[in-house]
Amino acid sequence: MKLTVLVDNNTLIDRYFFAEPGLSFLLEDSGTRVLFDTGYSDIFLKNARKMGLSLLDLDYLVLSHGHLDHSWGLEPLIRLFTEAGIERLPGRSPVLVAHPLAFESKKIEGIGEIGSLFTPKKLSEHFRLQLSGTPFWLSERLVFLGEIPRNFTFEAEAAIGYVRDIKGNKIPDLLPDDTALVYRAETGLVIITGCSHSGICNITEYAKEVCGDSRVLDIVGGFHLLEPSKERMRGTLDYLKKLDPECIHACHCTDLNSKIELSKVCRLKEVGVGLQIEYF
Repeated sequence: MKLTVLVDNNTLIDRYFFAEPGLSFLLEDSGTRVLFDTGYSDIFLKNARKMGLSLLDLDYLVLSHGHLDHSWGLEPLIRLFTEAGIERLPGRSPVLVAHPLAFESKKIEGIGEIGSLFTPKKLSEHFRLQLSGTPFWLSERLVFLGEIPRNFTFEAEAAIGYVRDIKGNKIPDLLPDDTALVYRAETGLVIITGCSHSGICNITEYAKEVCGDSRVLDIVGGFHLLEPSKERMRGTLDYLKKLDPECIHACHCTDLNSKIELSKVCRLKEVGVGLQIEYF
């Protein structure tokens, strides 16, 4: 499988791409092409063009969760497909895979909407939807995890904004829609995350359970370690030290101090737009 970073908070040195606080990866696995998240704007399309990559022949579009920095690129992607249709360019509409709650309206007081700009009904006019809270295999080796069990108490997290229930009441949003992908490489699992609101350790444990493999080769994506509590940082470090992955690619929502701490227990590698990693 080849993973290409289309959007991250940073770009690689001497690579002239665009960056923003967001995330988007292109995954290519034995003929199956998957776009994982779309970032905040249209820069994932601009960066893909700079790299000579077409996004018109995707098999799947996967969302890690509904937040704006991962889902607001849906609008320019829809425009891309619409304009390609007008010009009769070859392509196909991908299957959109996400947790059933990924398209809830998510709001923060004083800011407003931070969730998806589209409802499932509207999206179904552009994509075939596969909304699942349980694992869903995209290929023989690549799986969407669905809802992540949250078992580590040190990863318990405060709500981010709110959603509304069927009666219109405000409910603190604990982001049950947060999920991840896992690739089964020959030498272990590659865990691909968006923001890890579920907890990077919770995600990893569930990935091992779903895939029936305790070996972890790499973890790529956001670890959601932004000024974490001492308890969360220590619990994460203890877990990863025991896990002993071959390396990790922590990016997006992982702050500098957390990366420094992670580098003490893992082989931490640099991430930025333009990075390509191959797994066998």
